[in-house]
Amino acid sequence: METTRPRTLRRRTLVVGLTALALGATTATTVAATDRAPADAARAQVLLDWNAVAVATVNGDAKRYAPEQNVWLGFVSAAVYNAVVGIEGRYAPYQWDGRGPAGASAEAAAAAAAHRVLLTYFPKSKARLDAAYTKSLKNVPDGQAEEQGAAFGRRAADRLVQLRVQDGRGAAVAFTKSPAPGVWRPTPPDNTPFRVPWLAKVKPMVLDSAERFRPGAPPATNSRRYARELAEVRVLGAKNSKVRTQRQTETAKFFTDVLPVQLQAGYRDHVKRHGLDLVDAARLFAAANTAAADATIAAWNAKYTHAQWRPVTAIRQAGTDGNLATESDPAWEPLLRTPAHPDHISGHTAADGAAMAVLHRLTGGNIDFRISSAVTGTTRTYTKAADFNRDVTGAGMWGGIQYRTSGEAGNRVGQAIGNYALDHHFRPVG
Repeated sequence: METTRPRTLRRRTLVVGLTALALGATTATTVAATDRAPADAARAQVLLDWNAVAVATVNGDAKRYAPEQNVWLGFVSAAVYNAVVGIEGRYAPYQWDGRGPAGASAEAAAAAAAHRVLLTYFPKSKARLDAAYTKSLKNVPDGQAEEQGAAFGRRAADRLVQLRVQDGRGAAVAFTKSPAPGVWRPTPPDNTPFRVPWLAKVKPMVLDSAERFRPGAPPATNSRRYARELAEVRVLGAKNSKVRTQRQTETAKFFTDVLPVQLQAGYRDHVKRHGLDLVDAARLFAAANTAAADATIAAWNAKYTHAQWRPVTAIRQAGTDGNLATESDPAWEPLLRTPAHPDHISGHTAADGAAMAVLHRLTGGNIDFRISSAVTGTTRTYTKAADFNRDVTGAGMWGGIQYRTSGEAGNRVGQAIGNYALDHHFRPVG
């Protein structure tokens, strides 16, 4: 049921919707707070609760590596989305044709789907998950609607789990390239081997192939572009840089927080402040998280393929790169601790690009995204995806851990995947 709105707002909303349709942007249909009754928005609380539970399970209990978390959150969000739209309609289910009984509780379905997926993959968190499930069902009236909704939610979860059987998660993928000029090797101070290399080979969620948007190789070590980018990160990303601004330093540190945790909190805040209803909130979580999952997979695929060495290695061993325009500095240190995987392309900027592309499409361009960092203790609000992308792309370079090209290329790949997700999945029906 809609609340009363001024006629001019109704007309403007219609014009915007028709314009988007004419441009082919049929996915930009998330509804703002003024379009939904408070009761509709309140129904989305079950999604906020279970998103927080999923983060606490994957990041807190299981302590999974941050990039890997994007995959697990994609699983949960896709199952919950299917549970909701299978009952409520409005959007096409994700790789499924299941439909729930008329009158079934979509809230019970969402809770049951999230509970089932998380319990399947993280059984050690059973106490947490069972307590959250009991709490969720207390908010749903007892009776047939609750029972049918919960049963359908379990079906949606089982479908997702079935889709992911033997998808390559955790496979024994070895990184076998030998150290050579330009080739990645473990970085100081920990010299940790390539982390979660299986991400390079795992089956994507929305893409038909992890290679679909894979970019070409990074600049050759003997090229002018490479020398220019190495000099840039050497000056701006040094631990004691005299050129990096205070804002750049704060930005570099801001985005060292656990990215999936930051993004999920931002989505929850966005849903709540903008009053998204149960269906639109489920779509936002599913589209953003499956796109970020695939962006991470695509980034690892590129890392594994191109195996570009990190700036700390390149600067300390510049005398071996065959480039007369570079100079070695064996004592050089970056501002941030270098991640334990190759550079090109950046997994962080890829996941960010995917998330921002989805938000941009679903909000019509004004993302109004609020994100916080436990590292810096600060909160930022971005109104444009381009501004967010600019900061995350710069952050790695200012932190001394990535080259300009790897950050920008990663972000472009992520944006392409975010748009692909909405072009091929989570589409309006009827």
